[in-house]
Amino acid sequence: MLIAASAALSAQPVTRHATNIAALLAYPSYFHQRPILIVGTVTTTAAGEMRVADEAGSLQLVVKGTGAPDGLDEIRGEFWDLGRMKPDDVRLANLDLRTLFHIDPAGSWPKTGEVTAIMATAVTRAASPPLAPTIRAIVLNPARYVDQKVTITGQYSGRNILGDLPNDPAKSRYDFVLRAADAAIWVANMRPKTKEFELSLDARIDTGRWLQVAGIVRQGRGLQWIDAEAGTLAAAKPPAETADTEAPIRVPAAPAPEVIFSAPTQDETDVPLATTVRIQFSRDIDPATLKGRVRVHYLDAQTAERGEPAAPTAEFATQYTAANHELEIRFAKPLERFRTLKVDLQDGILGTDQQALKPWTLTFALGGS
Repeated sequence: MLIAASAALSAQPVTRHATNIAALLAYPSYFHQRPILIVGTVTTTAAGEMRVADEAGSLQLVVKGTGAPDGLDEIRGEFWDLGRMKPDDVRLANLDLRTLFHIDPAGSWPKTGEVTAIMATAVTRAASPPLAPTIRAIVLNPARYVDQKVTITGQYSGRNILGDLPNDPAKSRYDFVLRAADAAIWVANMRPKTKEFELSLDARIDTGRWLQVAGIVRQGRGLQWIDAEAGTLAAAKPPAETADTEAPIRVPAAPAPEVIFSAPTQDETDVPLATTVRIQFSRDIDPATLKGRVRVHYLDAQTAERGEPAAPTAEFATQYTAANHELEIRFAKPLERFRTLKVDLQDGILGTDQQALKPWTLTFALGGS
């Protein structure tokens, strides 16, 4: 009876969401017809109806074939809110609506949220949660971790800009999401900023970054979040293996970094000899790639015009500030009067996601003082 429905589910290209019953009950419109993965205790009622439950509640479970083993199971499938479907929906064509959902196809159709179910494509015995807590383990087994201190590693997703979660906990103006494999969780009461970096909450430019943070697991309104501990946020490396290799994280590549501002400006004249050059980038630059790739020199043509054997050198030091995406060039001594200075950012300068900086040159004319 369910073969056709199961085939339709497995054909869906949408990324699966690891979640839990509390989230499904709280946000049926968000999860409707999304592929999901949950962990719960499966039971069969005296009437033959299967249900899956955890501490938050229970949902009807529809499984093809011989059913599912009673006990703690891992369930993959699709969440349906039948009130959001139409009676003539092709996915309902081969289902016995009276037997499965107690719906009279010729009578009144259920309201939104009135009849919900998980249409399972696979049910297996649940594995024990990993010893070291992960985002996925917390989302699938929230009761096990709530009010416990954990340290997690995940890929930054800003203020839920990739749509990983149905709502936000609204704990602070800086709450952000971390994701790993097919799961995501909020990090609350912490700004995504350290001495080394400051990440954007509302743009995708930083969504390739991996972070580690510690805090207490909290839950409410169908959400889980980490109540972050001050001073624990740090850059991290992606894990060698994800918990579920079938659901790798795919983040659209951000635009290549580029220079968006400089002082002095291009072709500016009468620039003071004690100037400091400031260059601001559109997003984070890997500071290690700046070394040896910033060139500052006087124009050779002016040296030849003056009959000098060689151009003077402009000794300088650089400092990169990640919080402002800014490179500062300071000179060891006042620059040469009435000369033209050229600043080149050479090939090999990379953003933090290893995308190359667009080529850039700044030329300006120095004054007499």
